[in-house]
Amino acid sequence: MRRELSAWAMALWRLAWNRSLTHVVTACSLLACAACSDGPSETPAPSGAGGTGSQGAVGGAAGAAPGGSAGASAGSSGVGSAGAGGSPGNGGSAGTPTGGASGGITSGAGGSGTGGSPAGGTSGSNGGGAGGSSGGGGAGGSATFNPCPPSGACKILPLGDSITDGLTVAGGYRIHLFELASEAGKTITFLGGSMNGPTMVAGKPFPRAHEGHSGWTISQIDGIVPTPALGDEPHIVLLHLGTNDMYQGASGAEQRLGALIDQIVQTLPSALLAVSTIIPLPGSASNVTTYNAAVPGVVEARAKQGKHVVFVDQFEGFPTSELADGVHPNAAGYARMAETWYAALAKYLP
Repeated sequence: MRRELSAWAMALWRLAWNRSLTHVVTACSLLACAACSDGPSETPAPSGAGGTGSQGAVGGAAGAAPGGSAGASAGSSGVGSAGAGGSPGNGGSAGTPTGGASGGITSGAGGSGTGGSPAGGTSGSNGGGAGGSSGGGGAGGSATFNPCPPSGACKILPLGDSITDGLTVAGGYRIHLFELASEAGKTITFLGGSMNGPTMVAGKPFPRAHEGHSGWTISQIDGIVPTPALGDEPHIVLLHLGTNDMYQGASGAEQRLGALIDQIVQTLPSALLAVSTIIPLPGSASNVTTYNAAVPGVVEARAKQGKHVVFVDQFEGFPTSELADGVHPNAAGYARMAETWYAALAKYLP
């Protein structure tokens, strides 16, 4: 009887044990499945980069003691999908071509495009903007002014006082000026109502005419302009004047010079007027300095108005040792004046 009771008790104990173990295994399996389906959540991948999938849950719990059911199989690894690539950058727009006034101006460069994000997706193209086309050259200016005819002699009027006349050297600066032009193959002649100087220079007949008047002031020369001084319509007028004003009334000399210039250019709008400072005058040096300082401004004011007037500096570099009598040049002084005149006129002579 006691053995039977013990056998029943053992059977009941095993039954209870197996049921408990089944519950435990079932619970573990449920936990394993939950772990498989409820793994760590994915962190959203940044824009343009592929996110990495979460790792699958670990394998199921091990089987129980002998006789227990097998544990669940290992969970499969999660696989993350690749993030979308960044958008390609747009290329910069082309620069606008700009035309130069006197020459082409460098064209503007196109702006540089911004590239797409390189991570995860296709990297965007770095778009370099196309350079603008170069500007066209500016239109050419008008032809250079030339008072002399393309062929034949250029007519020059020497206008002034006794320095223009050549009081100490007959022919004055005109002799060497004619010589310089002839040696360069240029043809010139002189105009005027007075005559002096040699008959031949550089193997050619010397044009002896001029309009130099000994002792005359600016106002007195103004009295023969426009006629008779300009009657032969010279192509070029050489004006060295004002020395006698330094003795007889220097005040206002530059204004009188300006008025004379206006008369000449009004009468001869197509001619070239070359206006010079006066050479040194030791007896009235301060007046000469003041007058000569004003001459460039008088000339420039007319040139800015479109008048064909040029400034020539006969004072600068002229030594008093080349004055024959303290007023008029000697032969070397006249040769120096001729070279200064020629340097200013050469480009206009045919």
